[in-house]
Amino acid sequence: MKCATIGCEKAATLKCPTCLKMSLPDTYFCTQECFKTYWPIHKTFHTPASKDKLPEKFHGFTFTGSIRPGTVSAMRAVPEHIERTEYAVTGIPEKERRERRQAVVEVKTKEQIEKMRKVCKLGREVLDIAGKAVRVGITTDEIDRIVHEACIERNSYPSPLNYNKFPKSCCTSVNEVICHGIPDSRPLEDGDIVNIDISVFYDGYHSDLNETFFVGNVDEASKHLVNTTRECLQKAIEMVRPGAFYKEIGNVIGKHAHENGLSVVRSYVGHGIGELFHAAPSIPHYPKNKAVGTMKVGHVFTIEPMINQGTWHDVLWPDNWTAVTRDGKKSAQFEHTLLVTETGVEVLTA
Repeated sequence: MKCATIGCEKAATLKCPTCLKMSLPDTYFCTQECFKTYWPIHKTFHTPASKDKLPEKFHGFTFTGSIRPGTVSAMRAVPEHIERTEYAVTGIPEKERRERRQAVVEVKTKEQIEKMRKVCKLGREVLDIAGKAVRVGITTDEIDRIVHEACIERNSYPSPLNYNKFPKSCCTSVNEVICHGIPDSRPLEDGDIVNIDISVFYDGYHSDLNETFFVGNVDEASKHLVNTTRECLQKAIEMVRPGAFYKEIGNVIGKHAHENGLSVVRSYVGHGIGELFHAAPSIPHYPKNKAVGTMKVGHVFTIEPMINQGTWHDVLWPDNWTAVTRDGKKSAQFEHTLLVTETGVEVLTA
């Protein structure tokens, strides 16, 4: 095992005694000195949810890291003239649930591809706007407001809104949050990293992309994590071409992550996209996976590796959305929507 202290890569055998007493996942340190240095941060992992500060669903929940849920504001309204998704009212993507079980990868027509290019361009614009808003002190709820308004200005619907009852227009995942973080009242702090996941619905089609941003002054370990995650996505994109096996994506990503002392999340995958928000194929990002099928001209899908500083294992918060690292260490992610072409790949969300 490696030392839990961020920036220390030494082998470790000393276990945190408090973690042992509380039956938390084992945390290892190489020396007493490292343990003392990291204690101000590590001790926050032992703090159970306080009933007077957190929503009732979190009472008694033991957090793995330092992030705590804030107040979630009301779901934002969408003007009547904006085209709705099938789940905008009910919160249930019924067609997606039916068709995804068939596991048939759609080969898109020229007309469909043009619509994908358009909606992906809109998604790119929205993410760029959101990224420029990242700063110390801004809340993720404010970022969500900016995203929501940017979507409406483009006559598009924010795909996450009411998707399986998700309450916001984008996902904001801070530090140890791997994915699907719900925007709330917590201000971003100096040294945080935050992933903003944007999905847009326009003229019957969805786009999907995300990036991880630095907040203020971040440490070298965080920079290494974010830069390596970006490289993992780029290396995966480079192998996309007709005839390539979908399962090879995970081998490429896993090799680069592991060479850099990082791990790959296994619980969440890339996916097909188009008229459905999530469709076949399912694309694992870890090595030696069992993904089936080969890429064909006209396939459109996302690659979105989630890379962790420590263990790849995840824990789900009681809100049934927020996925966090089991050891409380940071996680980063990058995502693009891709089109397989006759000569290789087109990054639709570039």
